[in-house]
Amino acid sequence: MAGFATAPATLANLAHLTPRPVKGLFGDNYLSLADMDFTQQFLPEVYEKEIERYGNRTITGFLRMVGAEMPMASDQVVWSEQGRLHIAYDNVTTQAAATKTISLPDATTSPDGKAPLLGPNMTIVLSKGNVTAKAFVKAIVTPQVGTNVTYDIVVYDTANGQLPTGLHTQTGVSTFVYGSEYGKGSSLAGNSIDASFTQFSNKPIILRDKYAVNGSDVAQIGWVEVTTEIGTGGYLWYLKSEHESRIRFEDYLEMSMVEATDAAGAIADASGATISGMQGLFDALETRGLVFNDADFDGASSATAGLGAFDTILQELDKQGAIEENMMFLDRETALSIDNMLAQQNSYGTDGTSYGVFENSAEMALNLGFSGFRRGSYDFYKTDWKYLNDSTTRGGITDISGVIVPAGTSTVYDQQLGQNISRPFLHIRYRASEADDRRLKSWVTGSVGGNYTSDEDAMNVHFLSERTLCTQAANNFVLLKRTT
Repeated sequence: MAGFATAPATLANLAHLTPRPVKGLFGDNYLSLADMDFTQQFLPEVYEKEIERYGNRTITGFLRMVGAEMPMASDQVVWSEQGRLHIAYDNVTTQAAATKTISLPDATTSPDGKAPLLGPNMTIVLSKGNVTAKAFVKAIVTPQVGTNVTYDIVVYDTANGQLPTGLHTQTGVSTFVYGSEYGKGSSLAGNSIDASFTQFSNKPIILRDKYAVNGSDVAQIGWVEVTTEIGTGGYLWYLKSEHESRIRFEDYLEMSMVEATDAAGAIADASGATISGMQGLFDALETRGLVFNDADFDGASSATAGLGAFDTILQELDKQGAIEENMMFLDRETALSIDNMLAQQNSYGTDGTSYGVFENSAEMALNLGFSGFRRGSYDFYKTDWKYLNDSTTRGGITDISGVIVPAGTSTVYDQQLGQNISRPFLHIRYRASEADDRRLKSWVTGSVGGNYTSDEDAMNVHFLSERTLCTQAANNFVLLKRTT
């Protein structure tokens, strides 16, 4: 008799495969992994919200805090900065005592290019040496001999008018003009000196980037819940990468203004176009600003550090114009070092610790950070600069520990406007005209999303900016560097 070969054990195992008309978990309608090796009955739990493990990743904000952005229409921006009012030299050469002659360095003969700065009957100070062993005299300039950098002098302090030991046949002598003296009935008074100035310029660079997505990926919709770098949140489709490309490009705009440097020779980009670079902030401060190496503000490594190290900066600022309000943008190590320096000035409380301003209560939260302080006639406002801390930017190099930037504005002569103007010491100029604004351009090409501009099955989001940085009065900036 024909029939089915039964296998009770096997059939019993299949008894639980009873489908149900609704989605529900029952004892006889689920598959285990042992039953199905080609898939899983239950999908893994997926978090649709992106985890912000790096927090706010953008580093922009420095130039927004200390500067401004203004349009320009040329390939170059030119400005003039005032020169020194008084006359001084650091590298004067003196001849033998009997000759009573000094020579000025050729490089500083005439900053205005028209006339020598020293003239007959000017009274000067000559000095060389340190505080404990200094040769110091005062003299008057007599009619010059030889070239316009060589002058006869007569010393007030010696009977024969000659330079004393320590000042004759020397190099590196410092001198400055403090006045003049003329006899009764004299003529040919004075020495006409035109106002000196120094002209600076910078040129814009073109920055470009793009984000591309092909048409097939556009059709595959996927949503991700995100929190943006500016604090807003929501769901983004495939354009999340475009969003990150934009904020990365905006970071590049600031980083380029800080890091850019002039090209020493001709350079061609990937398309063969000629590029020449520009002078960014760090390059300008290395060239024209003040550089302070290996600052140890909390005095951990030397007896002369601590507040004394900071006072060295103040003394140099006094020589450069004394801008009273300054912003300090620092990396973490230097910021903590300054916090320690300021905390060391407190001598009250348990073990010298200040617990707070209200009755010095030990139960109050201890604030060990300082946002600003005043030293001498200067005010300093301290803040962290994320660019110097992020491990994917300058935080991975650690050679620059901070920048001291003067607050306020400078008055300069604008060559295009033909007049004196006030500008922040640090500001950006971008190319713009009635026909095109190149501050931050963005446009879409391709065949996706209604932008039928080419036969490419993709969407390309392009970014472009053309800008330059003006670092004016760089002698009032301080670049804090590490060399060890």
